Amino acid sequence: MLVIALTGGIGAGKSSAGSLLARLGAIHISADQLARDVLERGEDGYNEVLAQFGDGILINGAINRQALAEIVFNDTGKRAILEKITHPLIQKRFKEICDSLPDESVVVYEIPLLAEHAERTSEFDVILTIESEKEIRVERLTERGFTRAEAEIRMASQASDDERRAIAHHVIENSGDKEALLRSLERWWADFIAPRIAD
Repeated sequence: MLVIALTGGIGAGKSSAGSLLARLGAIHISADQLARDVLERGEDGYNEVLAQFGDGILINGAINRQALAEIVFNDTGKRAILEKITHPLIQKRFKEICDSLPDESVVVYEIPLLAEHAERTSEFDVILTIESEKEIRVERLTERGFTRAEAEIRMASQASDDERRAIAHHVIENSGDKEALLRSLERWWADFIAPRIAD
């Protein structure tokens, strides 16, 4: 099994890259989706987060991820508490999925905060980071409903491009459209991934 970590700052285009890599034959797994899964009602993560943050984060019995995000992105201590709860659960869920896949699988794990947890880089065979210019990222985030101030707070709370480059084996620029990103990923796959899985 070849496990590729796909990282990048918010708004850089990780999810688009993950979907496009799935077209090329990879199995795309999103850490954000696993984070949602482990916070579903009835899961251990749900109960632990509720115990720490109170029922003010609930809406119709479910955790309101936007309300939770507003708390943790404005308080590094509370963000650390949330990560301490969710990260082990997410890692366990990811391992369970990988264990269920055929040995010859190529897994692309979309993991936004890898540079913030650089001790985990050894878990991956290849690390690919997606980059975009700051203003393009802000524009993408505002199209998703963020205010500019919210977008900049989220971006500032994450590692820098330099920190992500420092842990990456490969960097792909994504300041164009989706077609340009696909072409870049196709070239990268042909040059670096196809030869490895052909052996």
